Amino acid sequence: MACHGFTQTGESWRTLATHLQESHTIVALDLPGHGGSAHVRANLDETAAMIASLTAGQQFSLLGYSLGARVALTATLANIEGLTRSILISGTAGIQDDQERAQRRMRDEALADEIEAEDDVAAFLQRWLAQPLFASLSPELAGEDERLVNTPAGLASSLRLSGTGTQRPSWDDLDSISVRVDLIVGAQDQRYVDLNTAMVQRLRHGYLHLVDEAGHAAHLEQADRVAALIGDILASE
Repeated sequence: MACHGFTQTGESWRTLATHLQESHTIVALDLPGHGGSAHVRANLDETAAMIASLTAGQQFSLLGYSLGARVALTATLANIEGLTRSILISGTAGIQDDQERAQRRMRDEALADEIEAEDDVAAFLQRWLAQPLFASLSPELAGEDERLVNTPAGLASSLRLSGTGTQRPSWDDLDSISVRVDLIVGAQDQRYVDLNTAMVQRLRHGYLHLVDEAGHAAHLEQADRVAALIGDILASE
């Protein structure tokens, strides 16, 4: 089961699914506030519970990128029945400092207000994808057309309910995870390389994979390489 990033939809996994479809079934969700789920309002815990209800105890793996990695980690920590492993692309265990986390939440709230007031998804996407975080992601690979199906209200609700500032810090809980967790990070995304290097040291069954010539959106920038890596992960014991 695959969980996309903020402003994306399940369609963003199409290339990866094409590479893996012969050996795996990829269920690509539209997360709350996005795509076909634009009307759904849910925080990280509620989204994890929705995943649990969808899987109904059947064995499955979770794959998440950025926002989707927050969802996947929340679900993993909840010990959802049937979950066999999690793969987090550009994930984090949350902002540890209380003041920094509160400030991030305030910034996300302000950005949500701005999105609603402007009421122009295309204009917002131009600014969002122009951030230094996505400097290595070319417009051709960003999938802007797919992102344009989103609504201002949906994106605003996702920021308010599931933004980075809403994620409970789980650094001290990582060693309680019993399933395998693979962390994938673009080697050019130094901040997340540092975060994930710290995370893997706390996981009981954690593995860190750096993707050369890629930044925050490694699965878009190096789609073939990341698809092959995920295939190897899923095929491993």
